[in-house]
Amino acid sequence: MTKKKPLLLIGGLSLLAATPAEAFLAYVSNEKGNSITIIDTDKLEAVKTVKVGRRPRGVELTKDGSELFICAGDDDAIQVLDTKTLQITGKLPSGPDPELLALSPDGKTVYVSNENDNLVTMIDAQSKRQIGDVPVGVEPEGMAVSPDGKTLVNTSETTNMAHLIDTRTKQIVANILVDARPRFAQFKADGSELWVSSEVGGTVSVIDLVKNVVKQKIGFEIGGLSKEAIQPIGISFTGDGKRAFVALGPANRVAVIDAETKKIEKYLLVGQRVWHLAFTPDEKYLLTANGVSNDVSVIDVASLKVVKSIPVGSFPWGVVVAPQ
Repeated sequence: MTKKKPLLLIGGLSLLAATPAEAFLAYVSNEKGNSITIIDTDKLEAVKTVKVGRRPRGVELTKDGSELFICAGDDDAIQVLDTKTLQITGKLPSGPDPELLALSPDGKTVYVSNENDNLVTMIDAQSKRQIGDVPVGVEPEGMAVSPDGKTLVNTSETTNMAHLIDTRTKQIVANILVDARPRFAQFKADGSELWVSSEVGGTVSVIDLVKNVVKQKIGFEIGGLSKEAIQPIGISFTGDGKRAFVALGPANRVAVIDAETKKIEKYLLVGQRVWHLAFTPDEKYLLTANGVSNDVSVIDVASLKVVKSIPVGSFPWGVVVAPQ
């Protein structure tokens, strides 16, 4: 499949040169910079920063990579960025303070957590119209969709629950109590497990999706750091489901976990207050958004080594990489 080669032309001048065929583009939301930084993952450098709405956090690309959806929380809007022209072309309907969003596996539906009204909003990605909403717990944040598209999960930070929602009926089918302040959720690629990170609780809850119960909790210990400094946030699985990477916030580490045994293999030192993570489609690199050091760390997945730090905007929060 031919990889995307974005080219921005303004007044006849090329501002963003076409990237090499093997390159991917990463998009990083800068929460306090009110911008999106674009990274060429072949050159491992930032190539463009684009101004967007206020307090951008969650970001998600359409299946073809043509549009980037941006949760601009302080504008109470989800902006739509055309990835070819790098212009804002419109917005999606949402409630107040949208924070994170997820796309259904078929790319047809966008699911959004609206932190200030305790709702999950459902949007048709093509028509950009709202098609439903679901009341959930207090301060909803984490969003994920099962690989078969049948189950949506939302985590509520104050209620300390993972809400499992049937995407067909738009009804909650289970409320699962986890540790304090759950921030993120991720399904294994085979749909067998759901992992939920709890920032204040300092754990990752592993949920059995047959029984809808927490079957195990993963804790973290790092020499020289207090428990309070270890705050799990983002979670990314390798495609084969054998390994998980968990961002540990102000611990400035990413935990590498054997996803089958649940044993921690290694801690990788990255930038300050690591927040969210994203693989390149070939899984050569894992990129981490580091909110306090204003950079992105690049992890070589094969060697489990941090190979570069890329300066971006102010307080990077989310990161997503364009598909092939």
